Amino acid sequence: MATNEAVDEQKPSSPISSSVHKSELEKESFDEVDHGKIRSAVRKLDWTILPMMTMFYLLSFLDRANIGNARVAGLQKGLKMTDRQYQICITVTYVPYILAEVPANLLLRRIGPNIAMPVILTLWGIIVIFQGFVSSFSDLIAARFFLGLVEGPMFPGIVLYLSGFYTRTELSYRIAFFFSAASLSSAFSGLLAAAIDNMDGLGGKPAWAWIFILEGIFSVLMGILGFFMVPATPRESRFLSEAQKDLVMRRLEKDRPFVNPLDEFRIKHVLNSLKSPHVILMFITFFMGGTNLFGLALFAPSIINQLGFSPNHSQLLSVGPFACAFVVTLIVAYSSDRLKSRAIPLCSVCVIGIAGYALYLGTTNKHAAYGAIYLMAVGIYGTVPVIAAWISNNSEPYYTRATSIAVGFMATSMGGILSTWRYPTKEGPRFHKTNVMNLIFMIMTIVLAIVNATILSWKNKNKERTRKEVLAPYATESEPDGGVRAWVDLGDRHPDFRYTL
Repeated sequence: MATNEAVDEQKPSSPISSSVHKSELEKESFDEVDHGKIRSAVRKLDWTILPMMTMFYLLSFLDRANIGNARVAGLQKGLKMTDRQYQICITVTYVPYILAEVPANLLLRRIGPNIAMPVILTLWGIIVIFQGFVSSFSDLIAARFFLGLVEGPMFPGIVLYLSGFYTRTELSYRIAFFFSAASLSSAFSGLLAAAIDNMDGLGGKPAWAWIFILEGIFSVLMGILGFFMVPATPRESRFLSEAQKDLVMRRLEKDRPFVNPLDEFRIKHVLNSLKSPHVILMFITFFMGGTNLFGLALFAPSIINQLGFSPNHSQLLSVGPFACAFVVTLIVAYSSDRLKSRAIPLCSVCVIGIAGYALYLGTTNKHAAYGAIYLMAVGIYGTVPVIAAWISNNSEPYYTRATSIAVGFMATSMGGILSTWRYPTKEGPRFHKTNVMNLIFMIMTIVLAIVNATILSWKNKNKERTRKEVLAPYATESEPDGGVRAWVDLGDRHPDFRYTL
């Protein structure tokens, strides 16, 4: 079984093997490896690690966003809540969610993802079940608070976890694969809620209670299964042969020279993340993306309902946009990895979202407005995996990356808080002010992507000019380039590290 070691804390044969400047012999021996063997090893990861992480995140998003379906199924009326109280219930989920993200990511290495992630999933499943038994506004508030507390670490934790199994140019598609579970869960939630509507009154419970109970039970079962299926590192994967474990490790060492025993926790690495211009720009981008994302995820059934469709019909109609977003998100992320670019695919998918918001604001036909939601969903969901991969790709070493990823998703959750207050019933069905702001956020995402790519391009060129000067303090007689010590201390600022644009 896996140990409580780092997510990507590996055991190189020597410090030199962890440096980007490997000996010519090492380079030659790795380059001669059959690419078929590499593909086979990566495919095994794709068929073992990735499905589990996808299911974990699908349930995370499903259990957090199903309150929107429960509302349409009668939750708000059943608990005699006002619109304001309903919004408070959603908001209170994000406060502990935000507070948990950074410390949880920094602790993930110590606890071990093989333990932490299944525990988190099991606990939140139990809390979701309890939501089916609440009888008042205050009961629901308490349940939503603890749900946010245990769910907060999941998304940034999965991104950090996968970065210890895949190279930088493979990461966006893998993030997209598990993140697309968010759009899939929204589609699945609509179908499930429509089916559960028929259980209204069964066992003395209303339909909205059964939504929570059944989805919570499934989360608990998956959490228990996770204890047997999630390895801490590639070295401890039961699905890989010893030769494949070595191959995966060598690929990671070649792609990222930060896999070494000197990569211990330093507060300096955390602070480097917080003051990085790249991370700051991505923080703003994550915030805007989170606002649009959670707004649509939580309120899509209500938005469609206000267009004039029946409650049950609205649940079913909410499936289409998210199913479409699932497919397009994978295509965008695959293109991003193939092009080895983040800015271009990000800007391209934002254009689709802009078209969706413009159509929604400009039409008076409810069917055209419903069609616009497809474009909005594609534009919103297609951005997140690319942004997540971008912030991970350009943050090193481990604890800098852990902080950057968590900070990014803190911003997403902050956007989630804002989104809960932007869909008051009285402004429906068009929600004009809200969607104008959503449109502006989409445009600003393109602007920030261009600014970020420009800054990173300039930094890459500047590294070439200042290489000797930067490495001089780390140079020794045996390692004129500073070796591992320079890489660990400088992180992504190392002259030989190239930022992904």
